[in-house]
Amino acid sequence: MVESTGKIPQQGSAWSEIRDALENAGRGDVDWRDARTAVYVFNPGDDVMQVAKEAYAMYQSENGLGMAAFPSIREMEADVVSCGLRLLNAPDEAVGNMTSGGTESIILAVKACRDSARARGRDVLGAKIVVPRSAHPAFDKAAAYLGLEVVRVPVATDFTADVAAMDRAIDDRTIMLVGSAPCFPFGVVDPIAELGKLADAHELWLHVDACVGGYFAPFARMNGIELPDFDFSVPQVNSMSADLHKYGYAAKGASTVFHRNEEQRNFQSFVFDDWPAGGMSTPTVAGTRPGGAFASAWAVMHYLGVEGYCEKAKRVTDTREKLMNAIDEIPGLYTFGQPKLGLFAYGAEDANVFAIWGALNAKGWFTGVITEPQGIQLMLSPAHADVADDYIRDLQEALEQLGGAAAPSDGTPSYN
Repeated sequence: MVESTGKIPQQGSAWSEIRDALENAGRGDVDWRDARTAVYVFNPGDDVMQVAKEAYAMYQSENGLGMAAFPSIREMEADVVSCGLRLLNAPDEAVGNMTSGGTESIILAVKACRDSARARGRDVLGAKIVVPRSAHPAFDKAAAYLGLEVVRVPVATDFTADVAAMDRAIDDRTIMLVGSAPCFPFGVVDPIAELGKLADAHELWLHVDACVGGYFAPFARMNGIELPDFDFSVPQVNSMSADLHKYGYAAKGASTVFHRNEEQRNFQSFVFDDWPAGGMSTPTVAGTRPGGAFASAWAVMHYLGVEGYCEKAKRVTDTREKLMNAIDEIPGLYTFGQPKLGLFAYGAEDANVFAIWGALNAKGWFTGVITEPQGIQLMLSPAHADVADDYIRDLQEALEQLGGAAAPSDGTPSYN
């Protein structure tokens, strides 16, 4: 751990000493470089990581708040956004911005929806957002910040959004519907086309959270993976969020928020001029935006190209299929739903999955968990192709060590 004195030292230390302290501080962290971590980090390989790192360092001091001072940042953002819009089948008039992460992208989409509704004369105080229970908590955070209410609706038996149940949850206070592509807990893509019809029938804003899949699903499709329509090809989709620092493989934090047209995005922006320093306008929640995030996203996108992204996507989907098939063949274990991308979860009929998670963690594996139903979740990266066999072997050993059925769980492992 980093030694804390609670104050800045009177005299500075040599960089070599500071570097050693930083290296020591990380000794208790998961070693994601060995590909035994399947959450938080997206490891596409050393070459891509190096591109992301060097590009970030080149622009680490530039500030996306000052586009007039740094037109390079404006150009990189415009190019990245344009590439994302094309991937997601957006119309020519669609627009977007880079943000610090999926949560900020979602907050901005919710703000745009709320302010658009208010501009049309709606009373938006306490207005509702209807979401599947599998939707990301960022919608609840956005609602808490913006004076809205989230209504969570149980998912269908295949773990996708239950459109009929969401229809029943809509009332005259509802302003937004949400679907995920895919959802974080289970890795399945919600029926966005059906949600689009529902949004159209009730004149509601439809947001698609593609933070996980936005820069993955299009390339998986190019590889032949069959997916339902989930993007702007569904005409009722108003906005989307897609993370560059997930399967876009950019350095953190980089995401994108997209709108079907400029009129929508105008409700996202903040404009102010009642102070001594003149007018200030920001398109995102953040004022200062690190230039390194823009450069890293742009550099990785142009380094990999379509062929590189397709190759990474295939490694991930092949690994996911391999792991799911192997787990389904283990007596007492089963996978949830029919995920097609890089994220999946599995449970156990009799064994305590959290005890299994603990046994695997003791062997060096760090993954996610879910609680409804109880399960172990893996969000795969290209690097996991090299360790899939090791994971299955250790999973089987863990089950043997636990006698096939561990004691009932009295809580979930702490990994957040």
